[in-house]
Amino acid sequence: MPPALASVLDLPADHPFPRQNLPYGVFRPTPHAAPRVGVAVGAGVLDLAVLEAAGFFAHPALEAARPFRAPTLNAFMALTPEAWDAARTTLLDLVRPGSPLDRAASLWEAAYHLRSDVTLCLPATVGDYTDFYASREHATNVGTLFRGPERALQPNWLHLPVGYHGRASSVVVSGTPIRRPRGQVLVDDAPAFRPSERLDYELEMGVFVGGGNALGAPVPVETAHRHVFGFVLLNDWSARDVQRWEYVPLGPFLGKNFATTISPWVVPAAALAPCRVPGPHQDPAPLPYLAAHEPRGLDVHLEVVLRPAGSTGEVVLSRSNARHLYWSPEQMIAHHTVGGCNLRPGDLLGTGTISAPEGVGSLLEQTENGRRPLSLLDGTTRTFLADGDEVILRGWGQGPGYRVGLGEARGRILPAP
Repeated sequence: MPPALASVLDLPADHPFPRQNLPYGVFRPTPHAAPRVGVAVGAGVLDLAVLEAAGFFAHPALEAARPFRAPTLNAFMALTPEAWDAARTTLLDLVRPGSPLDRAASLWEAAYHLRSDVTLCLPATVGDYTDFYASREHATNVGTLFRGPERALQPNWLHLPVGYHGRASSVVVSGTPIRRPRGQVLVDDAPAFRPSERLDYELEMGVFVGGGNALGAPVPVETAHRHVFGFVLLNDWSARDVQRWEYVPLGPFLGKNFATTISPWVVPAAALAPCRVPGPHQDPAPLPYLAAHEPRGLDVHLEVVLRPAGSTGEVVLSRSNARHLYWSPEQMIAHHTVGGCNLRPGDLLGTGTISAPEGVGSLLEQTENGRRPLSLLDGTTRTFLADGDEVILRGWGQGPGYRVGLGEARGRILPAP
């Protein structure tokens, strides 16, 4: 018997999944059950396929598409913002004491599952994955390490959101183990094939694209917000030694394509509306197709936690905030499509590593490319990740009296094969 709705909503102010959040995900209620769409609330997950079958989603587009009985969020992402808003309005009305769901004990029992009893899945089929480089602090830190402070930023960086096409097939859900990759690295001025010795994490947020655009039809920056379905945490794991040898002249390849971890819950853009803030001042002013006038930033607190190999304790390695991102998701979408590229529902955009004045988003920066090892509480040190280490990303935005949690994106490092 699940707990009563009133007790589900009796949450402390810092709980990540209050009624005001309602992030979407995909789960299996039992190990062999078909995946279905749900929302996280309290310590549980609400089965939207059950609520859909009961006739609660009356919006015409929702009734026609019946997206919640699908095994991914793609069908729901393909609808309009008006349909997304209608579904959210219905859920906000249902998840309250005294609602029709609260009064229907048998329906509540069928629809509500404790998260500890279910299996969380990748929330969407990712058709394409693009990773940007949108943090000025990160780009400056990395550029300084390799080119010196005078040439830290490349000449194009302040004029456009720099990005590259990643590998969608290796996007995995939080909790998936990460196998240390092998690749070519430069050793004593000659290439060698071996496991990466400079395995790193990248603290990012991911943006799931909702309704796409037609081939050849750019998305104007003023309407790009209509294409933002929601947000996840994202760790674009990086083999720095492999990347350093291979990335000239075409950019990352094996150093990045072995794994990208995302959190299982997609926080809708509407839930993070209270966290919208003005973005950093952009100087020089962007070209007109990138010039956005509304608040561009998201005040989302982020942290990186390490659970060292063989330990049950956690060490906070860094804290950061997405409000410092120089380029916004809307600007990323406008730039991505300005040449005619068509985005599709379920496409994933990474912000790139989010570093900030309060903390950096990678070991590359924190250890100055391995020159300054970190001392951990157990007496060990790290320049880069060791086998058995588990990295956990966490994040949340602050609403008026409640938190909007993004959950966790975690992965433990396994030895190279």
